[in-house]
Amino acid sequence: MTDTQAATASTLAPEAPAAPAAPEAPGVVHGLYTEGSPLADAKSPAGPIESRWDKRKFEAALVNPANRRKLTVIMVGTGLAGGAAAATLGEAGYHVKSFCYQDSPRRAHSIAAQGGINAAKNYKEDGDSVYRLFYDTVKGGDYRSRESNVYRLAEVSANIIDQCVAQGVPFAREYGGLLDNRSFGGVQVSRTFYARGQTGQQLLIGAYQALERQVAAGTVETFTRHEMLELIVVDGKARGIIARDLVTGEIETHLADAVVLASGGYGNVFFLSTNAMGSNVTATWRAHRKGAYFANPCYTQIHPTCIPVAGEHQSKLTLMSESLRNDGRIWVPKNAADCDKDPREIPEEDRDYYLERIYPSFGNLVPRDIASRQAKNVCDEGRGVGPKVGDFRRGVYLDFTDALQRMSAEAVAEKYGNLLDMYQRITGENPYEVPMRIYPAVHYTMGGLWVDYDLQSTIPGLFVAGEANFSDHGANRLGASALMQGLADGYFVLPNTIRDYLAKGPFPKIDESHEAVAEARASVDSRVERLLSINGDRSVDSFHRELGNIMWEYCGMERSEEGLLKAIDLIRGLRDEFWRNVRVLGAADTLNQSLEKASRVADFLELGELMCIDALHRRESCGGHFRAESQTEDGEALRHDDEFAYVAAWEWSGQDGTPVLHKEDLVYEFVELKQRSYK
Repeated sequence: MTDTQAATASTLAPEAPAAPAAPEAPGVVHGLYTEGSPLADAKSPAGPIESRWDKRKFEAALVNPANRRKLTVIMVGTGLAGGAAAATLGEAGYHVKSFCYQDSPRRAHSIAAQGGINAAKNYKEDGDSVYRLFYDTVKGGDYRSRESNVYRLAEVSANIIDQCVAQGVPFAREYGGLLDNRSFGGVQVSRTFYARGQTGQQLLIGAYQALERQVAAGTVETFTRHEMLELIVVDGKARGIIARDLVTGEIETHLADAVVLASGGYGNVFFLSTNAMGSNVTATWRAHRKGAYFANPCYTQIHPTCIPVAGEHQSKLTLMSESLRNDGRIWVPKNAADCDKDPREIPEEDRDYYLERIYPSFGNLVPRDIASRQAKNVCDEGRGVGPKVGDFRRGVYLDFTDALQRMSAEAVAEKYGNLLDMYQRITGENPYEVPMRIYPAVHYTMGGLWVDYDLQSTIPGLFVAGEANFSDHGANRLGASALMQGLADGYFVLPNTIRDYLAKGPFPKIDESHEAVAEARASVDSRVERLLSINGDRSVDSFHRELGNIMWEYCGMERSEEGLLKAIDLIRGLRDEFWRNVRVLGAADTLNQSLEKASRVADFLELGELMCIDALHRRESCGGHFRAESQTEDGEALRHDDEFAYVAAWEWSGQDGTPVLHKEDLVYEFVELKQRSYK
């Protein structure tokens, strides 16, 4: 996002009416929402934390093999979580219907993950353990995640590596043949398994092979180029989806005994992000509108290691793996006057290795939220590098000079070669000769649909896995934990918890004539017809870009009460204009990418407002959520555990209603709550 774009965000939309003035309940900000009843995770076991997962698996009801063949599960999404879950449930004998909007499950966005996957194997004998991975993850999330969920994640992490090695995933190996590890931000041990800079791709191929095996066995049906547009809820239970065939335009009804959403995150609400262009929030947002609570939507992650924006008309940002921070050193000139110079001509004494200076214990391996904010700070001081975009330089150096002297170019290429090659192809600069330039960009979302310990949402029969749920990362995700959570949910957690729900079957048979099914179908038809009938003057992309400008400026790396209130007004005005003036070309009964985008942007416009309301109500700084009004004297995030140690789960209350906030208190029995420090 360019600063010129961001600076003009406030002029991009017509002024909307101010937020309604209403009497405020205690803790309710500006009358923008109401407070509902408290929320609790009834499925979370008690007792020693190391035995809770085993206890829950034992207590969960079983489904005998003959009955599994009678049960159908819909799986939306084929990334690591969705692909692994579909393969595992299919192998167990359930009938699985798998949906993705890509032309192949192998094109899921998990393929773009680069740096690695965490697991508590302690191969380096450097003090790692399940408990340390648990502790690092809770601390990295700024004490805003559930202890039980995070411990389970750490506990099953070792199984993931064994599973993937058995599938033939080509992890990097040391000279003697043992699996290699490297370190990632926020930790002081080496626990990240990797396959050069292609870890996500290799892991997804493993899950895809397992999925295709079940397709061949007849337990899994795949529906590619299909997008979920509505959730079917019958008698309070999730029983299917309405999907659109993106090639023919046909609206289809698919029914099942349970539905699993593994459709990824919503970072594209910012328009410019590291996400695939097609990544969207529609599946989870449609479920939210049907009654699934949306938890912590303001918790978005800004990745510090991305290629900076190059121009005004860019529509995609490119990630450079955090693993580069293992051997690359981050710096900017000490003097703003040197920012125009060739970095190779700036002497060592005139360089500010600011992460190493501020955080000597962790240096360049501080967590992502901290590294991102410090990059913003030095650029705001006028010490950013690279070409000006608008009136500002937004970039810092990631320098491999020391590593090349210590390791040789061949050794660096062995670890990072494809990443450095990609950087050179995009920028035209050789990172072996000239320091790379990086800057933060929107990457991952820690918020998502609220789920209990079983990964079940507030709608019975609707389960949510991977990035689509909120459960494991708190306010900030540590690097290499996304792949860990996706495969943990898909291979090991969901298959063990969904059976407790499916054991209550067989469920009553329903068909397309059922009132709830017909209503869901009619709502999709009506929405499509309305989008095509507006015939306004503005393109879908222009609305999306404008929304992204607003979100980045006011709900990005730094938020404030004044800015968030302004953003809410701007988004409301923009959404009103969208439904009056968007132009969607083409027809419904054919391939129509303009219609696809319009449906997704309509949901982003609603989500964007909720994100700002969530950020406004949380008057503290934690992890990726940094409120300007809540910081320490030295500019670090300042939490307020006495007021905000809870999950914020939002309930939809209708198009014209105000969202309802339900709080799930976070209780810490095994980790001491304290201000995070990486110094």
